[in-house]
Amino acid sequence: MIAADVMQTTFTTLSPDDTIAAAVRCFQTASASENKKVFGLMVTDHDDHLVGMLSMYDILLFIQPKHIHIWGEMEDLDPSVLYDERLEQVKSILVGDIMTAEVVTITPDTHLMVIADIMIKKHIRRLPVVDGEEVVGIVYVSDVFHHLLDRFID
Repeated sequence: MIAADVMQTTFTTLSPDDTIAAAVRCFQTASASENKKVFGLMVTDHDDHLVGMLSMYDILLFIQPKHIHIWGEMEDLDPSVLYDERLEQVKSILVGDIMTAEVVTITPDTHLMVIADIMIKKHIRRLPVVDGEEVVGIVYVSDVFHHLLDRFID
């Protein structure tokens, strides 16, 4: 079994020029259209070449105020007000400013066990599948897990 057997060939991508607000809407749309929660999206340039990945974790990490750990000790602070202000500031930040630019990729013929090994060792939940410079799919850790589980049960 190889990546081509398990990869999703329908996927949503972001542009580095998209705002974080637009990216959040894309996460919602992608989750609805793929009938599962989508936690990360590929970022492609104007030529549809892969230039990065953006995950919900990247966004949460960026919007979290740096000194959140001391909020519980500061009785005169209202965290919801500070958080609302931070969210308003973040809306106009661009995907390209916070995306992960160094992306691990696989090819359509990468074996499923190699994919599992990469995901485990590098703590990666999704891998873009590229053929040359063309993005042809994406493999999610859930796809790998379910395909391996199906073989185990049979």
